[in-house]
Amino acid sequence: MSFFRTAILTTLATSIAAPVLADEVNVYSYRQPELLQPLMDAFTEETGVQVNVAFLNKGMVERLKAEGKRSPADLVFTVDISRLSAVVNAGLTQPVDSEEMNSNVPADFRDPDNHWFGLTTRARIVYASVDRVNPDDITTYEDLADPKWKGRICTRSGTHPYMVALTAAHLHHHGEDATLDWLQGIKANLARKPQGNDRAQVKAIWAGECDISLGNTYYMGKMLANDEQKEWAASANILFPTFENGGTHVNISGVALTKSAPNKDNAIKLMEFLTSPAAQEIYAAANFEYPIAPGTEPIDLVKSWGDFEADAVNLMDIAALRPDALRLTEVADFDG
Repeated sequence: MSFFRTAILTTLATSIAAPVLADEVNVYSYRQPELLQPLMDAFTEETGVQVNVAFLNKGMVERLKAEGKRSPADLVFTVDISRLSAVVNAGLTQPVDSEEMNSNVPADFRDPDNHWFGLTTRARIVYASVDRVNPDDITTYEDLADPKWKGRICTRSGTHPYMVALTAAHLHHHGEDATLDWLQGIKANLARKPQGNDRAQVKAIWAGECDISLGNTYYMGKMLANDEQKEWAASANILFPTFENGGTHVNISGVALTKSAPNKDNAIKLMEFLTSPAAQEIYAAANFEYPIAPGTEPIDLVKSWGDFEADAVNLMDIAALRPDALRLTEVADFDG
């Protein structure tokens, strides 16, 4: 048994129910298998329940709809509130009444009707040039529309789910008119048309094409772990802007129980296992994210990026504003 697996089993021993002689749990996942498998193996060793993970690149909602009551899937794993809410809104999940999960997952990071539960969070922050940007010059998301940043901002497509969620959060705080002005202000400040992923924006900072960008925190960890991308990471600081009268925007990875769940009892056991504080910390460490259970902490590297206060709004409220946020992005012709 590997040291890592031994550590998982030792750490989680106190939070797992007594072993059972059950069959299996089937998982449909948008998350990469390598992030899940160590914890799934630990769950199997403790309970005797085999976990089968099917990795999907896209089409989870469509697949679950097509399979209907015959679906073998018990749980779905995904990132981004838009994807979690899409599964819920399609009527493909069922609520879970678990005092244990409610105590381990704060209210803002679970569905108000208990259809999904968060496991980890990531903040959507500003990457800023170490050499060309004074960190004190960007304290809010609203600052990004200031004309002083004209020609200095890089970002990915405004229609990407990560960007739409941030726009929806702005919409929640400020309403439609102000959000459209904000989108148009950022567009006017772009150094180039939106393109690439979050890491590509940091590369552009390193190359001198722009000075600041928007991105998720965990990409810093991924770049530092990549020999080619270490230089990109070293060229940028992480800054934690807030909304005026709000906090730093975060998104989530989460789990939901499917409506058809053929192995419901075992699936709930796995949900409780994964939402335990110890499991959250291990899961968060695998992708440089933040665990969310009270009293948990991220790994030292993630802590070194600084402290922040997450925006106090339930993510389902953000998800409900996503269609309007996307519409405003298109009205602003953000990617044009």
